[in-house]
Amino acid sequence: MVMEPEAPLQMPVIGEKAPEFDALTTHGRLKLSDLRGKWVILFSHPADFTPVCTTEFMAFAAIAEELASMNVQLVGLSIDSVHSHLAWIRNIKEKMGVEIPFPVIADLDMQVARRYGMIHPGQSNTSTIRTVFFIDDKGIMRAMLYYPMSNGRSMPEILRLTKALQTSDKYGVATPANWQPGEKVIVPAPKTPEEIEKRMKEGYECKDWYLCFKEL
Repeated sequence: MVMEPEAPLQMPVIGEKAPEFDALTTHGRLKLSDLRGKWVILFSHPADFTPVCTTEFMAFAAIAEELASMNVQLVGLSIDSVHSHLAWIRNIKEKMGVEIPFPVIADLDMQVARRYGMIHPGQSNTSTIRTVFFIDDKGIMRAMLYYPMSNGRSMPEILRLTKALQTSDKYGVATPANWQPGEKVIVPAPKTPEEIEKRMKEGYECKDWYLCFKEL
């Protein structure tokens, strides 16, 4: 008997269009393209009614309003039914007193999970790992985070990275390691000898010609 090879893991690519989806959610049918004009944070969790996922959903709910003020729509996903999602969301409200304000995709056929590389056989063939996809208001994939099933995500980092991406877009700058809003940003490095000479006279805080900081 000849075994068919496993389908290769599909992964989205930063800088390219995020894979379209048309999915049933706890807020009704949703297409990614319906959200054009908003930033989208799409995240997956392994399963409903599980302890780490419950803590994460409460944590995502806590930052949902701040993300909304930044024109960001949260969208969750797992390989569970809408009925399971709704029952779990109701349970979180009843037992933990936390309202879940964002839609959660029911991906029973794994169509979205496969397009976004959320299934890693080394972790599970039937559950998604913990992924976070940052999609900009033009539908372009801007950043991705992948976590194992055993460890919950950091909401401060998700907020920080969202703010960093939007700051880079708005001002045409980069952000250094551990950057927080209000801190100095990095001016793009010069590309020619003439630009190097000009850069050193532009009044930035330069450690050397290729590393210059400025206040926003």
